[in-house]
Amino acid sequence: MLKNFSVFFLVYFSCWSVSFAQTSHSSKNESLEDITNEVKAHIEKYNYELAIEDSHVLLNKAKAQKDYYYVSKAYNGLGHVYYDRKDSARARKNYTLGLEYAKRINNDTILMASYNNLGNIYSEIPETTNKGIDYYNKVISLAKKLDSPSELIIPKSNIGWTYLDIGKYSKAYPHLKEALYLLDSIAPSQKNKDILEKSSYLYSQIYMLHGRYFAHTKQYDTASYFFDKSISLAIKDSLVLPVAEAYKAYAKMLEEKGDFESAYNAQLKYNEYNSKVFESEKLKQMEIANAAFNINKYRKDLDIAEREQRYQNDIIEKSKEKVAIMVIFSVIMVFVLIFLYKINRDRRSLISELKNKNKQYKEAKVEAENLSRLKTRFFSTVSHEIRTPLYGVIGLTSLLLEEKSLGKHKSDLKSLKFSADYLLALINDVLQMNKMESNEVILESVSFNIRDQVNSILNSFEFTRVQNKNELHLDFDENIPGFLIGDSIRLSQILMNLVGNAMKFTERGNIYFTVKQIENNNNQSKIYFEIRDDGPGIPESKKKVIFEEFSQLDNSNYNYQGTGLGLPIVKRLLKLFNSKIKLESKEGEGSTFSFTILFDVDIAKTSKVEVKEEATIESYSDQKSILIVDDNRINQVVTRRILEKKDFVCDVAGNGVEAIELVKNGNFDLVLMDVNMPGISGLEASQEIRKFNAEIPILALTAVEVEEIREEIHAAGMTGIIIKPYDVQQFYQIVYKNLSIQRMPEEA
Repeated sequence: MLKNFSVFFLVYFSCWSVSFAQTSHSSKNESLEDITNEVKAHIEKYNYELAIEDSHVLLNKAKAQKDYYYVSKAYNGLGHVYYDRKDSARARKNYTLGLEYAKRINNDTILMASYNNLGNIYSEIPETTNKGIDYYNKVISLAKKLDSPSELIIPKSNIGWTYLDIGKYSKAYPHLKEALYLLDSIAPSQKNKDILEKSSYLYSQIYMLHGRYFAHTKQYDTASYFFDKSISLAIKDSLVLPVAEAYKAYAKMLEEKGDFESAYNAQLKYNEYNSKVFESEKLKQMEIANAAFNINKYRKDLDIAEREQRYQNDIIEKSKEKVAIMVIFSVIMVFVLIFLYKINRDRRSLISELKNKNKQYKEAKVEAENLSRLKTRFFSTVSHEIRTPLYGVIGLTSLLLEEKSLGKHKSDLKSLKFSADYLLALINDVLQMNKMESNEVILESVSFNIRDQVNSILNSFEFTRVQNKNELHLDFDENIPGFLIGDSIRLSQILMNLVGNAMKFTERGNIYFTVKQIENNNNQSKIYFEIRDDGPGIPESKKKVIFEEFSQLDNSNYNYQGTGLGLPIVKRLLKLFNSKIKLESKEGEGSTFSFTILFDVDIAKTSKVEVKEEATIESYSDQKSILIVDDNRINQVVTRRILEKKDFVCDVAGNGVEAIELVKNGNFDLVLMDVNMPGISGLEASQEIRKFNAEIPILALTAVEVEEIREEIHAAGMTGIIIKPYDVQQFYQIVYKNLSIQRMPEEA
């Protein structure tokens, strides 16, 4: 593996002296340090014959002087030569001997080099990979003992590289990440000369390894970033081998990504640099072969002479055979050239076809994106057009339910309101699924009272509960903080779908709703939610199917089964919360859905403050004057009657121009402004009002999805948003809150 040679090369020489002046053969009068430097010089120049000879000289002199430090270095030098010559058995033997002598003197620097060298040997063999990693870990332990972060870089990189090569990417990444962090923090300090001299090489290799990891995890943008950095560094410092390796991995990633044209260009770059590597390797192999030849030259001289004599005797006899071989070889070369020409022609044809396919793909992608935008716009428009009349239906039904004179129609009105609420929920589900498919859903962080939210959700299912003769049991943990910070709207959608699912499929049974705190560290609270029923249960074969879109279970007790979007929406929304839905069910014994979400705690708010504030506002509600701006007469009536039930004084404007004049000439405490109106829109009217009145609260009253216009509403100077149709109690709370905000400066 390229990994073990290149990284070993750096670690091995980190334990040798940095300076060396002589490169000739050692003499008897040279010191051990001088011979050590000569061995290093021979290895760097691929003079393996001289390297072996000088290593043996160093070994004999060091043993004679009982200097085990240089004995260990000599064995490591021999191990390196045999490692380069692909003689793993002899390399391992010499490295092991070097380790034994390093242990005798207990020299940590030599020990680290020996452990790393053995790690390189064993990590290349599939059966001994773990043993190689153990040796790398021994290097890490010694580096930590010496408090030398620079010595951690290479063994960490080696471990990460080994795990990448054997396909254990999750284990590789922590080591690669730490190696890069150490190199970033150490290289600029210039305290470690060896690391500094090799920092470009190390950076290039570590960046390449990061690219391989992120390519495997399909994080292609991040992978491309690291490959680009690896390649640019290697090219800058003329590091041919790292450039070739980086382009090879980069081309593979681009092919997996589907960018075939870029993959092809990267492959061409790899071929270009790999040819340079080949020339370098070819020179090295020639030196290795020459060394092997020279080491045994005395034994082989006689054989060479005999072969030369036989060769001379056979020249005349074999001349005809050589001519025939040359002819055959020429014919073969002609066929090879023809074959290469055909391959090149086919390659050009394939490249041209690939370009056409890429062009078609880009055109199809643009068309798909346009269709997706049109679909999103269509759903948004339809949603608004349906929600607007639903506001009138739900609002008027809610008002009629409060009329005592219509007591005998109360059951019918409840059914009507339930049907309208169900239709609204259906619209919301379809729109929600469309948004999630378009990746337009982003969680918000707002403060909310989770107890109030849970109670509101359960109250909304009261009609269904009574209709199906079910009993609902709430187990709410009192230790849960009063106010949490998170996306309360998405949480409501999750709980509404799960509770609704339990209500719909359970008849004359029990539904248990548990909300429990399982972790709390003052600033955060992890909440466990569980919805359990004793309904018909879910067969084992259907447990995965029910989380797919438009999937339903067969149930003879219900004529209307819904769209099958509820549980898929739950699954996708929980993914945004970094959570997962868990299902436990047995057919005939009921089902349990559960999940956990980590919320931030809103420490500044308390439930007592909220109650006190609301009470203060309500006591003054009969003194407040509110302007309702809406072009729909039914909606005007509904909103006005809802407000007048709390003794508010109301006035109505049918368009934006009229609203501006009424606010300018009147004395209103709050404005409820419809957003979409003919002529001047609610946004434009709000901007005009803000020019002469910056204090009055203006609440957007709209059936448009809030995510689509939130920024425009705030930019127009509006104070808040109320989505139609709304829950009446929530509507009152928002109105009270905004009247309180206006009143506070006066009271102060």
